Amino acid sequence: MSHQGSGGNVIAAICSLIYPGLGQLVQGRLLPALLFFLVCTINYALAATGILFFMIIFALIFHLWAIINAAKYNPNN
Repeated sequence: MSHQGSGGNVIAAICSLIYPGLGQLVQGRLLPALLFFLVCTINYALAATGILFFMIIFALIFHLWAIINAAKYNPNN
């Protein structure tokens, strides 16, 4: 991954679009990948119960954050 907007970041963003945290894992960033995966998965699971349906808002926010984070990653900073 050379810089923001590079092909690697685009692929990572697409991976995060498919599953949160996957883009960070593709970039070799294990801790952010694990955090995005856990936070999004737990929020989606809570929203799926129906009782805590409002959790879908948090899940979508964190999912979008994972996509943007993968797209804007610059290893030189």
